Amino acid sequence: MPQASVHAVRREAYHDDMDLLAHPLGTVELLVVDTETNGLSGELCEVTEVGAVLVGGGELHDRWSSLVATAAPLRRGIQRFTGITQAMVDAAPPAEPVMRELASRLEGRVLVAHNAPFDKRVLRQAFDRGGLEWPDPPVLCTASLARALLPLQRVRRLSALADALGIDVDLAHRALPDAETCARVLCALFPRLCANAGTVADAVALLAPRRPRRASRPRGLAAAPPCPPAVDFAQLPRDPGVYLFRDARGATLYVGKSVSIRSRARAHFAPAAGDAEWTAHAAIVDYRSTQSELGALVLENRLIKELGPPGNVRLTRRDDRLVYLRCRLDIPFPILEVAREPAPGHAVTIGPLRGRRLVLELAEQLDSLFGLRHCGRRLPRREHPSAYGQMGRCLSPCLGDLDPNLYRRRLDAALGLFIGDANGRRRLLEHVEAQMSAAAAERRYERAAWLRRRLRRLEAVLSGLGGVLQATHAQPRLVLAAHPTDRRFDAFWLVGGRVADWGEMPDLDELERRTAAALTRLGGARGVGTHVPPAEVDEVRIVANWLASHPETPSLVLDPPPGREALERFVAAPASGERAELPSERFDRDVDAFEPAIPA
Repeated sequence: MPQASVHAVRREAYHDDMDLLAHPLGTVELLVVDTETNGLSGELCEVTEVGAVLVGGGELHDRWSSLVATAAPLRRGIQRFTGITQAMVDAAPPAEPVMRELASRLEGRVLVAHNAPFDKRVLRQAFDRGGLEWPDPPVLCTASLARALLPLQRVRRLSALADALGIDVDLAHRALPDAETCARVLCALFPRLCANAGTVADAVALLAPRRPRRASRPRGLAAAPPCPPAVDFAQLPRDPGVYLFRDARGATLYVGKSVSIRSRARAHFAPAAGDAEWTAHAAIVDYRSTQSELGALVLENRLIKELGPPGNVRLTRRDDRLVYLRCRLDIPFPILEVAREPAPGHAVTIGPLRGRRLVLELAEQLDSLFGLRHCGRRLPRREHPSAYGQMGRCLSPCLGDLDPNLYRRRLDAALGLFIGDANGRRRLLEHVEAQMSAAAAERRYERAAWLRRRLRRLEAVLSGLGGVLQATHAQPRLVLAAHPTDRRFDAFWLVGGRVADWGEMPDLDELERRTAAALTRLGGARGVGTHVPPAEVDEVRIVANWLASHPETPSLVLDPPPGREALERFVAAPASGERAELPSERFDRDVDAFEPAIPA
C-alpha cells in the first residue's frame, strides 16, 4: 500500500477507534513544525516560513515547507538573520492556503516544536489572518522534553541539544532545516519519553509548563480598582531609612527601606513597577530616617515584625550564596552543620561564608580532625562503630559508652579556633601543624603524613573560602555604619552576636554610657556558644551579611571594655576621614608573612 494511503488509514483509525489523546504514544504520528517570523512581537508578529517533518516509528518521513507572504515589510536585520528576503516573501503565497495545507497535515497527528508555545501562538495568529479555525492538536515541546529527561543539560537551545546528542546541524534559522533538527532531537529522546508516558495524554501532562503560583491578595486588603495614588512624596528625604505606606485610616500597608527614601518610595508607582494590591489603597506615606543602610535594614526588619503590614510577603531578602557553619549545643553530642541561617537557641554560628561546597568540606575536615560525629542531629545507636569510627576519625558516641565530657572537650577545642580574633584561618592551620609536629616527634609517621595531607587540603579550602571565619558572637564590638554620602554614622553595639543597642552616633558622654550598658548583656558570650532567640535569627543574619560585604566598616572590640580615651580615638578617626586598621586587615597582613613549616 502506498505510504500516503497508510497515513490516511491510520488517521481514520484514530477518529474511529479512540481519541488521539488516549492513543499509545509509541505508535502515534507526530508532525514536527518550525516557523520563521518577521521578528516583531505581539499582534505584529507574522509567519514568513513554515516547515514540517513527519515522524513515525522513530524515523523521519515526509518533509514539507513553504514561504508565507506578510503584510508588513521585513526589516533588514531579520532578513540578514534568517536569509529570507523581502523579494522571497513578496513572491510567496498568502497565509490562507499555506495554513490550510498545514491543517491537513496536522489532522490526526501530534504537533511537536521547540519552544512550542511560541510556534503555537504565531501559527494561531496566521490561521486567524487566513480566516481558518485552529485545529488545536495535542502539542509537545522538545525544550520541555529536554528539561524533563536531560536535567543536567542546562542550555536547551535547539543547536545546543543537537550538539549534546551528537546530531549534526548543517543549516539554522530556516524553517525546514530547524524542523529536521528538532525531529532528530525528538527521535533521540523518544524512547525515554515512551518509558515515562504511555499515551499522548501522559506525554502532554509530563511536559506541561510549570505554571507559576498566582500571587494571592495579601490578607487584610479588600479588592479596589486601580487608581493614581494621592500620596505626597515631596516631604520625603533623600537619606537612608524606612518608608511606611498607610491607608486613609492610618493602617500600615507596606514597609520598605532604601538608601534614598524619596527615590525608592516613588518607584513603587512607576509604570514599570508592576501591580501590587496595596498601592491602590495607599493615601499616606510616612518615614523614619537612619544614618546608614545597615540602620535601614535593621529598622525595616523590626517594623515588619511589629506592624505585620499585609503588603510585605517576605522579610528582608536573603543572599542564598552565603551559608553558615553552625553547631547547636542543646542536643546530645552536638554536630557541625551547614545552613543558610544562623542557629537559634544555645549555639555557635560561624560566618557568613561564601562557597557552600567548601564550607561542607571544612565541616568534614573539622569532624575528622577532632573526632566529632559525621551523622545527623539524631544520634543513632549502633552495635559496631561506623566507617568513620573504624578509621579513627570519630569518637563513636553511637556505641553508648563514650564519656560526654571527652566529646565536649573535643568540640570546644574545634569551636574555640573561631572564637576570639578574626584569625580563624591561621589558628586552624597552626593547630594542624602542631598536631603534625607532635605526631612526628612521637614517631607516629602515618598520622603525621595524614595530617600533612589534611594541612595541604585545608590550605586550598581556606584560600578559596570567602567570608568571615569567625563565630558571630565572638568579640563584642562597636560598629560605625556610615551614611552613603555625608560623614554621619549609625552606631551599633554588637554583643553575643546580637544587636544590643543602635542609633545615630551620640556624643562622647552618651557613647560611653551606652557602651557600658550594652556590655551588661555580655553574659555567656565570653565562652563557647551564645543564646540567640529565634525571633532575632534573621537580624543576626542581616547584620552579619552586611558586615561581611562591607569590610571597611570601622569596628572597635569591646573586650576588654575600652576606656574613654579609646572611644574618643575610635570615633575621631571616621569623623576625620581616617580609618583604623580592621581585624580582617590585620589577618590579611599577617597571613602574607605566615607560611606553615611542613616537615619533610
